[in-house]
Amino acid sequence: MDSPATTAPMQNDCETESSSIWSWWPSWRPTSMSLLKTTESKILSCIQNDLLARFVTLPNQERIWTLTVTNKSVTKPTEQASKTPLVMVHGFGGGVGLWIRNLEALSRSRPVYAFDLLGFGRSSRPSFPSDAEKAEEKFIASIEQWRQSVGLEKMVLLGHSLGGYLATSYAIQYPSRVSHLILVDPWGFPERSQPPTQDGQGADVAKRPGPPRWVKGIATVVSFFNPLAVIRAAGPWGPGLVNRFRPDFKRKFEDMFEDDTMTQYIYHCNAQAPSGEVGFRAMSESLGWAKRPMLQRVHLLPPSMPVTMLYGARSWVDSSSGESVAQIRKQAHTKVLMIDDASHHVYADQPEEFNRVVENITKSVD
Repeated sequence: MDSPATTAPMQNDCETESSSIWSWWPSWRPTSMSLLKTTESKILSCIQNDLLARFVTLPNQERIWTLTVTNKSVTKPTEQASKTPLVMVHGFGGGVGLWIRNLEALSRSRPVYAFDLLGFGRSSRPSFPSDAEKAEEKFIASIEQWRQSVGLEKMVLLGHSLGGYLATSYAIQYPSRVSHLILVDPWGFPERSQPPTQDGQGADVAKRPGPPRWVKGIATVVSFFNPLAVIRAAGPWGPGLVNRFRPDFKRKFEDMFEDDTMTQYIYHCNAQAPSGEVGFRAMSESLGWAKRPMLQRVHLLPPSMPVTMLYGARSWVDSSSGESVAQIRKQAHTKVLMIDDASHHVYADQPEEFNRVVENITKSVD
């Protein structure tokens, strides 16, 4: 693994709210950007291909933590470099480390980029507007500035959950930069369901698995605090809280890490000063619904842009939104695929099938 190309202390990049109420909490919370870096480095050490990890500085001096993975065993490096790169955008509360089951396989035939969204992981943590549209635009502007800074002309853009929502918004604004849009269990597409009427009929009668316990738990505080405030408020009990509410993350990666590496990573990603989650809170009415549902805007995607939507068959995200997208686009270059025996984190639950599907999509591009 290449050494991160950074010369400034990372604490300066991410702890940007020293005057806020969070400024006295680092001594109470067993976390730091240094611990996040250490935990992430352990995860990324599993990658055997060539890995470049560095901060990409935007024109406004905010920095985006970025990975580039390429196949070191390829016989013709120039041939791989000519392929349209795959760019992967994580979901709410995530980071580049969650793609550890996918980066190696997907970089066999083309460069793969993954970055921490602005306000998440090791990227800069600026303040976000409280207005939903302005918060969304701040995310999108940072992605476009990142693309320009990295020098990518076109990309296969893949987004998971919140990342899928933002990837769609980006593709609407910058369609010439997206060769294929891949949405993995995307958040924020449907309009909020209407409550049942007296005869028991509601606007949304489709049955689907209810949100998991950790989603319901966070939803109880989201209207009063930032979504992940409970993790920070728990202080030294925060890591145990993540283990309790997200034991699935340890199970998903238990063949790679016998200890709590992945839940520690989730904790350190989200116990820092809130930033991206402030933007997410501005954009959402609750964890299940977006203030600006994407189904109201998908018609703005060019009909010629291929879109593939991947859902976990056991996910709490309603896959009927995918069918709605196909209907809105009149089936134009739109596919909806279900991954069996996968929950919301499709890429980790069924990595081999996920990687196979994504690799086939990228091969269809070039």
